Amino acid sequence: MKITAKIRQEITAIELREDLSHAKKISNITHIACATCAGVSIQPLPFADILLLTPLQGYFAGRIAAIHGVPISENEALDWVKEIVALAGLGMLAQQLALGVWKTVSFGFGGLLSIPLVYALTYAIMKVADVYFAHKAKNEKISEAQIKAIWQQAFQQGQQHAKAQKKQED
Repeated sequence: MKITAKIRQEITAIELREDLSHAKKISNITHIACATCAGVSIQPLPFADILLLTPLQGYFAGRIAAIHGVPISENEALDWVKEIVALAGLGMLAQQLALGVWKTVSFGFGGLLSIPLVYALTYAIMKVADVYFAHKAKNEKISEAQIKAIWQQAFQQGQQHAKAQKKQED
């Protein structure tokens, strides 16, 4: 299979696949998003993560919206991620600052050590995207309190998934 066909099947047109359940499509996109963002976080430049990761997270959130049948542009998806991150609180900003400082003081090794944090953050964003767009597809609202609760739980789950992935690699 050509690489472009594989990317289309697994990412850019996953919502069209009939051989996967709705839940499996969401799970696959979540995994790809987490792995992609964690891989990008290896780059050693301090404070560049937010510039690279947010657009990627926006893209993958847009793929989740498409799976739920909610039409959303790439700009809308990026704005949505920024809004969700803001709702999650200044903790996200503090974590991004910590990533930047860590990369500054670790002389290039901080990228490798940031993988679990970036994986968990991306996992939380994708889980919130799943719930948010599932509600939006049904014309239902979800409260800020619900989003924050989902974020907290998903961030903890993301940390556990990152640890499990690391153990499998060791």
